[in-house]
Amino acid sequence: MTIMIRPIVAGVVDIREGLSAADWAAREALRRGLPLRLVHAWEAGLPEQETESALPELKAPQYHARRVLHTALDRLSERYPQLNITAEQVHRMPVPALLAESENAELLVIGSQGPSGLGGFISGSVAMATAARIERPLVLVRAGETAEDEHLPDDDAKPSPNTPLRDVAVAVDVDGTSEEVLGFAFHAAEMRRAPLRAIQAWYRPFSHGLPDAAERARTRAKAERELTELLGPWREKFPTVFVKEDLHEGRPAHVLVDAAAGAGLLVVGHRMRRAAIGAHTGPVAHALIHHVREPVVLVPHD
Repeated sequence: MTIMIRPIVAGVVDIREGLSAADWAAREALRRGLPLRLVHAWEAGLPEQETESALPELKAPQYHARRVLHTALDRLSERYPQLNITAEQVHRMPVPALLAESENAELLVIGSQGPSGLGGFISGSVAMATAARIERPLVLVRAGETAEDEHLPDDDAKPSPNTPLRDVAVAVDVDGTSEEVLGFAFHAAEMRRAPLRAIQAWYRPFSHGLPDAAERARTRAKAERELTELLGPWREKFPTVFVKEDLHEGRPAHVLVDAAAGAGLLVVGHRMRRAAIGAHTGPVAHALIHHVREPVVLVPHD
């Protein structure tokens, strides 16, 4: 029986964000003992093979696209000589190309600068469109993310690759967090030998009236019990992972952005759904894609 090895796939959209995403993907591939595949989508409508008659001004965008991919390949090959890396320029629009690549990938990793600025708008739109339709785990990495950023600061409060890795945070909804999400988070923490921080937002809807202190205390105590019960079987399955329960009062989309600050990785579930106008992300995933600076993993589930 042949066992299919799924690579880590990094979508290299441009140099600044693409290199950060590809470098993160390379480190993750080493942790998992998997190959790395770099992909750049080429959508300008030129033929795959250049011809002598092609105008120089038409060749320039294609040359730039190839330079982005080759730059990423050269830098990663030099930085991680022990890693099996391949690269390919795919002649498709970015979102369909990334979705097709994700089907056979362990993880898809792409850069996402967010909605500010022209470059951020372009990459952000690719990230949002991909996140809305993907059926495999997707990692969004901000421009400028480095290997040192994954680690705690040293004694002088400076970035260091020699300190322990930052914790893995997972957004937990006791009524809807899937096994896929928790399984991914615990496995990520185990591989990194890092703590796992389970973040849960709790609140009492205003439709029930303004709660007094006693009511708020009962609501929080109930949330604590439910979170402990939810995590119990996973603690037994991953006994080496230290788990911290982190509860915050408020709606998830409001509190998770602040609560996730300082994590090395944030894992959040993304419920696959179809609207009348197509696929879309939920409010929590949408807020995290736009506002969290740390790498974010969206784990699709039913």
